Amino acid sequence: MDKIPMTPAGYSAIEVELKQLKSVERPAIIQAIAEAREHGDLSENAEYHSAREKHSFIEGRVKELEGVLSFADVINPAKLSGTIKFGAKVTLVDEDTDEEKTWQIVGEYEADVENGMLNIKSPIARALIGKDEGDSVEVRTPGGQRSYEVLKIVYS
Repeated sequence: MDKIPMTPAGYSAIEVELKQLKSVERPAIIQAIAEAREHGDLSENAEYHSAREKHSFIEGRVKELEGVLSFADVINPAKLSGTIKFGAKVTLVDEDTDEEKTWQIVGEYEADVENGMLNIKSPIARALIGKDEGDSVEVRTPGGQRSYEVLKIVYS
């Protein structure tokens, strides 16, 4: 498997989630399963089946997060500069609407479009890589062709 790029903040967030799952949610669901077993016939025990399903989900998520952390390639954007690359906070202006947006280019496991965290594999991020302030960028998105101008690049 290839290395998974992520920022130090993204790595830390995954570690926190993993710790929460292992130390809080896993013990709680194991206790819920034990309590549901005490209610008798397991074949018709909805609480038991629900708890087992949640337990299965938690175990799957734990394995996924452990795998992600084992292949993580933590890149500190504060040590970077120059043209747009992983970790850059980029302010763009839509050349059609004059709407400004700021995005940080991050790994797929920390991407959150609602909070301005753009997956490095997204069409916009791929189009931005290697560009500099003042450059115009043509991006083919699911919503159609868009044109942006790079206003500012910050690494922090």
